Parts: sequence; C-alpha cells; structure tokens
Amino acid sequence: MTKSKKVAVVGASGYSGEELVRLLLSHPLVELVAVTSRQSAGQTLAQVFPRFGSHPKARVLRFCEPNVELLIRKAEVVFLALPHGVAAEFAIPLLAAGCSVIDLSADFRLRNPETYREFYGHEHPAPDLLTTAAYGLPEVYRDVIRGSQLVASPGCYPTSILLPLIPLLKAGLIRPTGIIADSMSGVSGAGRKADVDYLFCECNESLRAYGVPKHRHLSEIEEQLSFAALQPVTIQFTPHLVPVNRGILTTLYLAPTQPFREDPEVAALAASIERCYSEAYANEPFVRVLEGRSLPDTKNVVGTNVLELAWRLDPRTGRLVVVSAEDNLLKGASGQAVQSLNLMAGWPETTGLTP
Repeated sequence: MTKSKKVAVVGASGYSGEELVRLLLSHPLVELVAVTSRQSAGQTLAQVFPRFGSHPKARVLRFCEPNVELLIRKAEVVFLALPHGVAAEFAIPLLAAGCSVIDLSADFRLRNPETYREFYGHEHPAPDLLTTAAYGLPEVYRDVIRGSQLVASPGCYPTSILLPLIPLLKAGLIRPTGIIADSMSGVSGAGRKADVDYLFCECNESLRAYGVPKHRHLSEIEEQLSFAALQPVTIQFTPHLVPVNRGILTTLYLAPTQPFREDPEVAALAASIERCYSEAYANEPFVRVLEGRSLPDTKNVVGTNVLELAWRLDPRTGRLVVVSAEDNLLKGASGQAVQSLNLMAGWPETTGLTP
C-alpha cells in the first residue's frame, strides 16, 4: 500500500500558499497537518479562504504562528511559501531534523552564492545548502528531484522560458547568444500584498514593463540555460504586468544555428525542431506542444499545471519564434511544487494535479 505523507505549508495565506492548500486538501495521498500565517493565526482555513468551506478539514484546521518545533513534530514534508531570505531560516533546522523541504522562494534556486548576493542584495543565509538542492523543474531534473531532501521550485517566469529553450539548446538548434524573452504576467505574480502599484485602479486598463533591465529571475534563467548550453548564456529579458489575475505568456526570439532562407532549409529545420520537442515532451503530462495554427493562450492553461508551447520559423528575419503560456500560480509555483512532492514520495507524478 502506498504510504501517505503528512505535510505543512509555511506562508499559506499568500496566493501561491492558497493554491498549495487547495491542491493538498484534495491530494489523495496527503494529510495537511499545519498551515502557518502570522496575520491569520487562530482562524480556520474556511474562515480565511471561504472557497474551502465545504471541505471537512478546512473547518477544523487552524492557521498557527510559524513555529519550527511544531512543524518538525507534525510534518514529514514542509512547503515554504515565504519571501527570499526568510525561507532559508526555516529550511536549515527543518532539514537538520530530517524533514523534506520544498521551497517556493528563490533561496535555493542558484548554485553560486555570489550570484545570489548580486541579484538579491544580501549574503546567502545557507550557502552550504546550495549544492544540495535540486532545481524543481521535473521535466529536466526528474531523477535528481526523486532523491532529494531539498527542492528549489523554479520561479514562474523561468519556467515559461526554460521549458521551451532547454531542449533547443541541448540539441544545438539555436545559438546561445542574442536570446530575447518578452513575458507578460497577471497581477497575482506580485503576491498578495498592499502595494500602490498593484491596486485595481493602477493595474486595470494598463500595460507596463518592470524590472528592466535586470529582473531577479534572470539569475536562475541564465544559470540554467548555461548548464544546458555548456557555456555562459546571457539573455535579454523584459517582464510586463498585464491586467489579468493570473497567467504568463512568454515570447522568445531565437537565432537558429543553421540558416533557413530557402524552402528546403526551412523544411529541414522545421523537422529538426519538431523532432526535438517531440523527444523532449511527447510523454510529458504537463507540457503541451501545440500543432497546426494554434498558439498558446493563457485561458487554456489557467487553473491547470500545464505549460503550452508553439513555435514558428520566420525566413524573413532568420529567427525562430517560440511562445509559451502557463498559470503562474500552478505550473509557475504551487502545482509544480506538488509535482516535485509526488516525485520525492515515489507517487505517480500526476497525483492530485489532474481533474
């Protein structure tokens, strides 16, 4: 018989934390034993999130203050849905006590503590753990995640960029230079916080770029792309805020390694790209490579753990254009974290993630 796991969520009152709670409440092999939130301490899940009111567990499980000793006593697996810098403070004692940790912050996504300091503005609180963490992109690091005690779940933007790019770089089909990524994200990507920039009147009927030219997610994007290309990779990345609740759409502009001006060259390159994506993702339950004239659309992936992608060759400019879409709170955060939990526990990867 498959053994269930007792799990806890630290920082469960944020958007990603709320989605984690939703997934874990309905997961057939999980017992949710603790949820923490300083501002919601003492209230039940159903009081804070009325959408869960029909679930028996939500009517009795109460938020508590974050307490490492309590988490160690109650949980086998702890999800950290906390700001960067804070997550590591919890991870250190939890790991020492034998708990498995899945971190949704940026604290363990990088291998180089100097890169962390450059992009996050302070010294890493646990540099010795960086080399032990598995980067939680299951389609790329499935076997590593299975044997790990600490998983660093990727950022939402990196997921939308890495899944389309890594197979192409590994296959040598695109140049590792001159990569341009334009991404658009719903407002939930900023987190549940009171900030003037994210008020309804500031975001509605508005489109704007931000984090230019050095968004924090660049650090993990470039590190992972460098691993795939076996050489340093620097990209141009511009994120944009769009007036929708959730979802990310990313467009990538890439230079193929072979020219394709003539029809036979276009056909040969198209066949290579199609074969590359088929080999990478034909059997992946959460990556959908679109065919024909279809292009990714956030409305088709919001509420799911699926990333859609499609590509087009442009002989006029000599570029390959790849587009991806995902739910920033699921495949870009909580859903992917549960996907890693399933791997770590030895369960089918889709458990609790498909209707």
